[in-house]
Amino acid sequence: MNIKSIIKENKWENLFTKAVFGIEKESQRIKEDGTITESSHPIEFGNRNFHPYIQTDFAESQLELVTPPVDSVGEVMEWLAAIHDVVHRTIPSDEYLLPFSLPSIMPTEENIQVAKLDKKEDVHYREYLAQVYGKKKQMMSGIHYNFEFHQDFLQALFSKQQKYDNYRAFQTQIYFKLTHNFLRYQWILTYLLGASIETKAEYFQDNKIPDDIPDRLIRSLRSSKYGYVNSEDVHVSFRTIEEYVETIEKMVEDGKLIEEKEFYSSVRFRGGKNAREVLKNGITYLEFRLFDLNPFAEYGITAEDMQFIHLFFMYLLWIEEAASEDDWEKGHEMNYQTAFEDPLSVSAFQDEGIQLLSGIIEMLEEINADSESIDIAKEKLAAFTYPEKTLSGRLASMKENGQDLLEWGVKKAKQTKETALERPYTLAGFEDMELSTQILLFDAIQHGFEIDILDRSDQFLSLEYNNHLEYIKNGNMTSLDTYISPLIMENKVVTKKILAKNGYSVPESKEYQNSEEAVKDFSLFEKKAFVIKPKSTNYGLGISIFREGASKENFTKAVEIAFEEDSTILVEDFVEGTEYRFFVIGKETKAVLLRVPANVTGDGVHTINELVEAKNNDPLRGRNHRSPLEKIELGKIEMMTLEEQGYTLEDIPAEGVTVYLRDNSNVSTGGDSIDYTDKVDESYKILAGEMAQALGATISGMDMMIKDYRIPSTKENPGYGVIEANFNPMMMMHIYPYEGKGRRLTLDVLSLLFPEMDLLRNEKEVRK
Repeated sequence: MNIKSIIKENKWENLFTKAVFGIEKESQRIKEDGTITESSHPIEFGNRNFHPYIQTDFAESQLELVTPPVDSVGEVMEWLAAIHDVVHRTIPSDEYLLPFSLPSIMPTEENIQVAKLDKKEDVHYREYLAQVYGKKKQMMSGIHYNFEFHQDFLQALFSKQQKYDNYRAFQTQIYFKLTHNFLRYQWILTYLLGASIETKAEYFQDNKIPDDIPDRLIRSLRSSKYGYVNSEDVHVSFRTIEEYVETIEKMVEDGKLIEEKEFYSSVRFRGGKNAREVLKNGITYLEFRLFDLNPFAEYGITAEDMQFIHLFFMYLLWIEEAASEDDWEKGHEMNYQTAFEDPLSVSAFQDEGIQLLSGIIEMLEEINADSESIDIAKEKLAAFTYPEKTLSGRLASMKENGQDLLEWGVKKAKQTKETALERPYTLAGFEDMELSTQILLFDAIQHGFEIDILDRSDQFLSLEYNNHLEYIKNGNMTSLDTYISPLIMENKVVTKKILAKNGYSVPESKEYQNSEEAVKDFSLFEKKAFVIKPKSTNYGLGISIFREGASKENFTKAVEIAFEEDSTILVEDFVEGTEYRFFVIGKETKAVLLRVPANVTGDGVHTINELVEAKNNDPLRGRNHRSPLEKIELGKIEMMTLEEQGYTLEDIPAEGVTVYLRDNSNVSTGGDSIDYTDKVDESYKILAGEMAQALGATISGMDMMIKDYRIPSTKENPGYGVIEANFNPMMMMHIYPYEGKGRRLTLDVLSLLFPEMDLLRNEKEVRK
């Protein structure tokens, strides 16, 4: 079938560009001097028997980072960024990820530790590899690029052909065409993306460089005949799926391969746990194993190179011809020849490379591809005239200019890690999500949950471990809470009535449906401390506090502000004391926070406006819950609060004088957070847990005003007043407080949902 014609006739150009991608990236952990670390795989990553994202390859020092299959290159890069963030913040502080495929300093055989896996068969397999190939060859790292055309595209193509009645058989043939053409033209990828340019005697088993390797820099040792390839007596046929399966099984039967996974082709068929299952299920995707790590890329591969490889695969399907068996052999030899070329020389097969890249550009123009894709292809085309634009060419140029690659690689590894550590409360790739969700995602990736982001904008996730599935929204809303408990806590009137009925101390309040009614009752509150708040709100929005009464003008303003947030408001007695937030999980208070209202401290020089601007420059402060603290806003409530104290924004407070811009202490409105978990008397923690139970809440935030947190509360002398219950309490202010010890509440949430994983016990072991 002429796929090109079918795509154009049916206007499926956009459908043709759809695909599913995944990356497996191997990296060696190194020390500051560039040597391979001798430390064990970090226990913080949990059990690698099941970890979907962070595994160990051959050596204990060799991490394998795996993204889930996703529908775009952009999503792959987000997952790579996130997994790398987790790794960089988890490995020891003096360890880094080597950006090169080959160790800059190869350990001796006896110093290479085979991965210490739980399963004996996994350890035995690696010991076999060490015996057959030597440990040094196994220390090579690279990128495995997993690829499948989108099912919508393949189904559409299937509907336009008559040769195959069975969709699986048709799909398999599509991947055979791609595979055959790849085997013929893979040398182009080695030319453009090869990056293991040095050959050192210590890379080889007998510490001697083979005679046929040129005595200079080359394009890629890993992609050469001395790279990650099988022995010469291993022969697997790509002629048909049946022959592929039979020859692999024969190689295992004859002892030339110990297992099917030992087959180290630059492309492998995927569709089941073994070759026999691929025969049954058909080829569902392809695994390409040709790629060196890109040392210039933060995560071993760039989005542009991933996109180019996709375009390359599209073209191999687009062209009418399918390579023959003789072509595969020719491509095999061309690839090895290319691998040994001088990185700064023009390819021996330049004309063919230019022709194929020009064909990719023509294809992109015919399908009206975006300009970014065309520009990427043109950049690769230019590299066939200017080899210094290739990865190997860039490295060779650095070497020629006197750059020590070991020194450069260590510096690059340190810079990459430093970038990940700059904002430890965010998760790269998912910075657009709410911060508590980012932190939960970090912990879930670290401990090996299978994650599905169901609705990114709504912070909705599913987590799975060993067939146990849970759904989480906003980091702490789970199936363990009943439907009614959030509704109760959302309604401040209902919350207070339930708590009062259960014997807890709550302030008196009056409820209003319109501002006229409320203002008529001004005289009831004029001379006493009171609070005006919306009936149902979160994050402290629309709340005004008057500790010494208020003018009618400010009372009216506060009423209007509250009605902007809800159709019903409350005016309630102000409870004397200091406000504390109690974060309750299950029946236990896990964290207590003193929240200080938004404020600035005078220096006798700067205005209040300037002091606010300076405080907002703190990197911990941001907006929309993407940072541990929120920036201080200068809105209606802040202006009114200043006015109540006799200030304007242009006033200059004396040195050491604290000026409050709000009376409510919510961190969401610019307040400061101070951890008090270990200071507050236990009686208040117990009360918070009991109140949460009375409201039917599994995870909640209880806000109490306490006169003296050191004096126990009793029934006869309650030292508190409950002012609010929160069904979606902010975790990030406890995890990264302005002052005091951080409490990793996301781990408590995960431990509550998945008690079988015993995460908190593991965390305590790590801290020891």
